[in-house]
Amino acid sequence: MAPPFRRRSNDEEPKKENQEDYDLDEVVEAENLEDTKEKVVIVPEELNKEDFQEKMLESAKMVTHTCMDIRREENVLIVCDPTTGEIGQALHETARKRSDRVLLIVMPKGRHHGEEPPAPVANLMKQQQIVIAPTRYSLTHTRAIRSAIREGARVATMPGMSNEMFVNGGMTANFNEIKKNISNLSGVLRRKRLIHVKDKKGTDVEFEINWREWKLDDNGICNRPRMITNLPAGKAFIMPREGTMNGTIVIDGTWESTLLEEPLELTVENGIVIDIKGDSTAAQIRQQFGEAATRLRSKDRELVWTVAEFGFGMNPEARLTGHVLEDEKRQGTCYFSIGDNSSLGGNAIVGIHIPGVLSKPSVWLDDMQILDNGVFLSD
Repeated sequence: MAPPFRRRSNDEEPKKENQEDYDLDEVVEAENLEDTKEKVVIVPEELNKEDFQEKMLESAKMVTHTCMDIRREENVLIVCDPTTGEIGQALHETARKRSDRVLLIVMPKGRHHGEEPPAPVANLMKQQQIVIAPTRYSLTHTRAIRSAIREGARVATMPGMSNEMFVNGGMTANFNEIKKNISNLSGVLRRKRLIHVKDKKGTDVEFEINWREWKLDDNGICNRPRMITNLPAGKAFIMPREGTMNGTIVIDGTWESTLLEEPLELTVENGIVIDIKGDSTAAQIRQQFGEAATRLRSKDRELVWTVAEFGFGMNPEARLTGHVLEDEKRQGTCYFSIGDNSSLGGNAIVGIHIPGVLSKPSVWLDDMQILDNGVFLSD
């Protein structure tokens, strides 16, 4: 089956071609936050409001003091949207205990992962030492983030972060310990060039990698210029060598922000997803990626189906909850992302990047097995 692209109907509005089309008044500074966020604070059921606020500040302090290690007089930009206002405020409060150069911006909620932020936000990012971005949709794989990093910023993104996630699960991990464990993987990964992933649901896929390209910095400690991390952190990941992946991937855990009721079966040929089977989620994926393809030149449209990233979780506190930000960090899982691989050095610049999680994979590096049915094998 050819990649399921969908043409835009005549009555659909075309996407803005230039981010400069955003008006400045679409970006709201911290003083006006109350006008844009939801008025009802969502408190996890097991907490009263006072305990919730205390836990929010504890998590925020861990982010600003431990993960980002904000220093005196550093320029700090916190970017949230109307869905993450409480988190943005907590981060703003604790960041100000380290620096008096902290700005909180509320931008409009995006439409999908990888969509560029408004131009004023992107321009502000390039002027900071630190960018922290809890937003509904991921800014990780955007030109704005890449530009900020080139200018020397260190960045933490938190796509899909909810209040409940911010105070529980993967965010409560010891990130210094996770950093140590991920660093210890370097010897295991060295000189391994072929990855084979299987599971009991039908996954059976092989692909090549350049072992020198493993990313081992997603450990939650982001304290040097030009570093980037997701929070909650805890994964090792790499870009599959383009054109080398063949086989079947069965996503049985999470796709984007959906805890799957039925698995998704992806058929991959030469690094491109050529078929998707499953329930209504499969049809939604075809439509979502088809719409992304219409924004590209004809010769590039197939690239939206690139298998862009592979990784496995290393965070022992992370849970499988339906929030892929946390699910892909759960120790013993692995994930594949489809779409844009340009931030990893690839050629698929397609403006969409969505991961899917396998709950109990078995993984081989060359002929050495490191995961068996979701359990890391000891040395």
